[in-house]
Formats: sequence, structure tokens, C-alpha cells
Amino acid sequence: MPEPIDSVHVFGVRHLSPAGAWHLREFLDRVKPDAVLIEGLADAQDLIGDITHRHTEPPIAILAYTQDLPVRTLLYPLARYSPEYQAIAWAKTNQAQARWIDLPSDVFLALQGVDYAGAGKADAEQGDTADAADAETEESDKETHATEVDEPPVTPAPVSVYERCAREAGERDYEAYWERHFEHDLTPDSYRLAALEFGRNLRELEQPMRLSDAENLVREAYMRRCIQETLDAGVAPEKIVVVVGAYHASALGSELPPMTDEELASLQRRPSRLTLMPYSYYKLSSQSGYGAGNHAPAYYELLWEALQRGDLPGLSNQYMSLVARDMRARGTHRSTAEVIEGVRLAQTLSQLKNGKAPVLSDLQDAATTLIGHGQPIALRDSLLDIEIGNAIGRLPKGVSQTSIQDDFERLLNRLKLQKYRTAEAQEIGLDLRENRRVKSEAAAFLDLHRSSFFHQLRVLEIPFARPERTRQESASWAEAWSLKWSPESEIALVEAVLLGETVELAAAYKFESILRESTSIAQAATIVEDACKCKLIASMDSARRRLQELSVDCSQFDELSAATFKLSRVVRYGDVRQFDAEPLVPLVQELFIQASLSLFAASNCDDASVRALMQGIDALNNVALEFHDSIDEALWVDSLLKLSDADDRNPLLSGYACAVLLERGAIENDALAREVSRRLSPGVPADLGAGWFEGLAQRNRYALLARQSLWQQLTGYIASLDDEQFRRALVFLRRAFSTFNASEKRQIAENLAEIWGVHEDVASQLLEKPLSDEEQSSLDDLNDFDFDDL
Repeated sequence: MPEPIDSVHVFGVRHLSPAGAWHLREFLDRVKPDAVLIEGLADAQDLIGDITHRHTEPPIAILAYTQDLPVRTLLYPLARYSPEYQAIAWAKTNQAQARWIDLPSDVFLALQGVDYAGAGKADAEQGDTADAADAETEESDKETHATEVDEPPVTPAPVSVYERCAREAGERDYEAYWERHFEHDLTPDSYRLAALEFGRNLRELEQPMRLSDAENLVREAYMRRCIQETLDAGVAPEKIVVVVGAYHASALGSELPPMTDEELASLQRRPSRLTLMPYSYYKLSSQSGYGAGNHAPAYYELLWEALQRGDLPGLSNQYMSLVARDMRARGTHRSTAEVIEGVRLAQTLSQLKNGKAPVLSDLQDAATTLIGHGQPIALRDSLLDIEIGNAIGRLPKGVSQTSIQDDFERLLNRLKLQKYRTAEAQEIGLDLRENRRVKSEAAAFLDLHRSSFFHQLRVLEIPFARPERTRQESASWAEAWSLKWSPESEIALVEAVLLGETVELAAAYKFESILRESTSIAQAATIVEDACKCKLIASMDSARRRLQELSVDCSQFDELSAATFKLSRVVRYGDVRQFDAEPLVPLVQELFIQASLSLFAASNCDDASVRALMQGIDALNNVALEFHDSIDEALWVDSLLKLSDADDRNPLLSGYACAVLLERGAIENDALAREVSRRLSPGVPADLGAGWFEGLAQRNRYALLARQSLWQQLTGYIASLDDEQFRRALVFLRRAFSTFNASEKRQIAENLAEIWGVHEDVASQLLEKPLSDEEQSSLDDLNDFDFDDL
């Protein structure tokens, strides 16, 4: 008599295999087991009822995650055509026991910390066969050493056993091989027996066993333990069906012992939690990095439906019709005759390989030839929709949710955002001002509350809401967001529970963590601004105090100006975002004074630092203009005047300071004329004079264009330069004029025409005419000139 465990029915499958699910359902109907044991996290037993809930819509996934940092996660995706999902559904319908029998999540997550983490998660499509490939590589290396003594050996890329199977069968890839030989074989028991033999062969190819296969051995020992426990509970072996990946199927007999209590107790563990989450067909596809033997999940859904209808040949007709229909919807007409011929061609391609029906690669080739007229690009978008699809699963409210997921759902409902929880990106514009046309306060500030919610998700790095540019860039009350839900969003949301029980608490904790590590006023100022947008006033106040501490020892103009500008924006948000910004005003004043006093010292820099300092000048000048009644504006103007007059600072910054003063009306025409004359006079080094003009030309172009004396001075200055000085000056002048638009350049031509005493059209034509060969050669020489010494 065989051991009881050997009498248990073991059904090996490929995960996400429609034929595996179909054959398994047929097998379960025939055997009518009392217990169905399924490969899956053992501690996910309580989730089985939620998985088969009548309002649950696959694809879904079991998500396991650690309760401490660093966060590690495990995903077990389930589609409607997953054999595991159909096994659970059958058990519920037939009042049979359904049980997960793989390692519990706390053990799995602990194994992830080992060097060979993940290497043993092999099944029919994921079995690790690198040993066989390594053997081939070693033989190749021996030949290389024998024939190429002087050249280093070239190790060819390992060829997986799956690729070798496809090559031997004459298939394009392993997917086509599997579909033709397994998914289309409808003979009773053929799938189960073939998958069992296939898994056994994979194990033989992996001999000798490697250290990285230890995880597989541990998992299989635990599975045998679960099977034995079910037998010990009194279930007859012939009334037990075990559903596992084909790789494991041959290792669940009595030839190997089940895991003992001592062995189970010795396994490392990391505290973990489990939840269910909606999944998507895109995530299941190989394009998202998780293939799981399912490159085309939407196509396999069609295959599953065809198997259930008993109409496998009809799948070809459906596929071609969907391609043509999708192309018509996109504005490209395709005839019924092309669809019919496409089906015939796919059937012919299948018959050439003795197939029972066309596989996906046959259908793709036929569709490209007949419907795409030989152009794959013409079908790309249509095939993506039909083969991968955009389906996303759905769970009933409150099903297996963490506290932060529950809070997220509550906020979606309260803020009327449920319709945006889709796999398709949708745009939403927000007006943060009070809506006086509604009665309730919640409705009056709906967009403001939405904004705070979106910013909290952004801080938590949950990829659901992405900020976009608006037409009213300067309007503090307008925001635009792009909303798109994905499995990554759900994972990030679940992981955020480690920071807090609700979205708001998690965001506050994230701010606290960042603030503890912040060492610059720029970081602290950013936290102040972000906390304001998140409407976390306590976090904003903590960041304000930290910013004040850091600013005491800061003398960097660029950091001080950036922090001042960010803080001024927060003050400006006060009325719109409904908070009291008054406590921030003294800090804005303090930072403004520090930044103003640090400008002159910071301007003694090289040209590489100029751009950052110019941005700082812009930021501080904007603060001075907007808060002129509450900050020391006179100090800022004095700082600009000091820099504008200085000969020992960077000339670009001196010119830029002069331009800002000119824009503010703080320089009279006579004073500007004297400064231009001084800066652009013969004898002034070319890089200093031209560099100063480049800085001056960065702002208020119309004020410069209207001052004829400036262009006369510039003309005389350039005429006074020798060849070497002209080359040096041209570096700055080319940069200065490169940002002028066509209209501005024409105005310059008119100014020069008046100076030269010619008609403005003549000057314009002279400047716009093509370069001669000699002039082009001179320009090429200039481009090759080494300006490093500048």
C-alpha cells in the first residue's frame, strides 16, 4: 500500500494559465475533493472569504509587508483565470475546505534578506535553471581558452531552459511554445500529467542543487507538512487536491519528509501584515516588469472565456474582429474581408506547426500582414489594448483594509474623488478660493481640502495625484493635478501605514522625520511650504522653528534668498489656504535682512555661480516688491547699488544689479549714462566690459532699447577693441544677444542705423544677410577658440 500522502491528487499548474484553470475546474468536478490545498501564503487564510466575495472583481493581489523598516513586500496576483483563484471559487461553491499551504509571510519576508532571496520562487514559468546554462557556459569557456590564447575569454549570455524549449520546438519564444503545447490541449488529464512531467524535468536540469535553491526546499517541506496535517485531520487522501506550481508538483510525495516542529521554529521571521489590493492587467504584463508567464493578460482573459464556451477556434475570429474594430475607432477603416483573410492566415500558420488553434504570435503575424498591411506600427496601440488591456480590479468597501486604506477610501468619498480612481489618467483643476454659491462649509472649500489631500499624498510619495502646470502660474489659488490609480499606488499607500494610521498622521510623521535630518535652511523652508500646502499647521510651526535655528549660522545668499522667497509664498497663501500666516512674517523680515547683507560678499564669484545668484536676486527682489510695507526695502536697494557700483565683483552680477535698479526706477538716466560710459570705455578689459553689458541685458529690454546713448556707447566700445580683445568680448556679447527675439533685434538694428547714419532697412538687411565664406570661416575659428583662460 502506498503512503497516504502519495494518494493525494497533486495538480501542477502554471500561474495565470487559462487552460490550467479550465482543466483544474474539470478535475475538481470529477474528483469532488473535501479539501483543496493551494500554493499561497499560509497566513492569508482569513483573506479567502474576501477573495471570493461576490463584489470582488479580479485582478487582485495579496500584499504582504513588514511592520518595521526597511519595508519589504510580497505580491501574489490573481486574475479571474488564475488556477489558484478558480480553485478557491470551486471550493466555496462546493462547500469544500480551501487552504493556503505555502510559507507564511513573516518567513517569506525574512528570507528576502538572505543573499538568495527570491531565487527559489520557481514554478512552471519561473523555475531557475541557471545550472544547466552554467554548464554550457563552462564548455564554451574551455573552447575559448584553447583557441584564443591572446584574447580574454568571452562568456556568452546564459540561455534559459525555456528559451531552449522554444528553439527546439521551432517557436519564436517560450510563450508561443507553452500556449501551443499546453493552453490548447483540451484532452482530459493531459494538462495535469504534462505539467507534472515538465516540472520534474526542470528539477532534473537543476542538478546539482545550488545554495540559492534552499528557499524552494524550505517551501516544499512546509507544503508537505500542510498536506500531512490535512491527512491527520481525517481527510481521506483521495479527497485532497493540491494545486501548486508545476515545478513543485513532483516534490510533494513521501520520498521527502515534511517539515518538523523544530525546523519550523528555527526559521527566521519578520513581523508582517497582509491585505488585499486591486491589481491591474498592465502590472501582470511583462511590460511592467512582472511577467509571471503572462505577457498578454487581456488576451488570456479572452482565451479563458473561449475555453468556458467550448469555442477555442472562435478565439481567432474574436481577436481579429477586435483589432479591426479598435482600428476603426481610431479612424483607420479595415474591411470585413481583411478580418476573414487574417483568420485564415493565422490558422494556416498554426497548421504549419501542427497546432490545434492559432497562438498569440500567429494571430499577431496574421493581423500585421492583413489588417496592418505589413506595418507593425499601425497596429501597436490596438494590440496593446487587446492583449494587455487596462482592466483594474475592485474590492468591496472595508474588505481586508489597513487603517490608512480605510482612511483613504473615506477621504475619496468625502472629497468626491471616487471617479478618478481609475487606470486612465484624468485631469482636475482646483480653485482654492471659497465657493460662495454653496451652503455648507465643506462644499465651499471642497477644492482646498482636495488640494491638502493631494499634497499629503505627494509628500508620502503615493503615486496617485501629480501636480501639473496651470495657465495662471502666478495665481496662488489655482492648481492643476493629474490623477491616475495603479497597483503601485496601493502598495505605497499600504506601506505608509508604518508612518501613521491615517493619511494626515503619516504625512505629519514624514515631515517630522525629514525635519530631524534637515541641515540647511533650504530644506527647512521647503518643509514649511509643503506643510502649509498639506494644511498641517503643527508641522509647519515645527519647521518654522527649525528654520529659525538654522538661519542663525547661515550666510549663503542663494540659500537665504530661496528660503525667504518660499516663506513669503507661504505668507501669501494665508488667506487662500485659511490659516494665520502672521507668525511667519517676522522670520521673513529676518531672513530678508540676512540675505540682503550677504549679497555683496557672495558676488565675488566665478561665472559658474552667477546663474544661481541671479535667481536669488530675482527671488529677493520679488519679496521686496510684494512685501515693501513690511520689510526693509531701502536696505535691499542699497545692497543693489553697492553691487552695481563695484568694480571688484563679478561684472555680470554688477550689470544685473544695475538692470534691477533700472527696472525699479532707482537709477536716473544721467547716472545710467555715466555708468555705461565708465563700464564700456576704451581700456576696460574686454571680459569686464562685455560681461557687465551681458548682465545688464538680462532684464528690462525695452528700457535698454529706448536708450540710444547706450548703443552709441557700446558701438564705440566695440570699435576700440583690438582683435584679441574683440574675441574675448564676443563671448559675452553673443550670450547677451542670443536671448533677444526677432523684434528686439530689429529695434537694435534701427538704433545702429541711426548711429551709422544709414536707413534702418539697410542696417537690418546688412545684419540679416547670409555670411560670406570668409566671415563664416572667422566664425568657425571663433567657435574653436579656447576660452578656458577667461
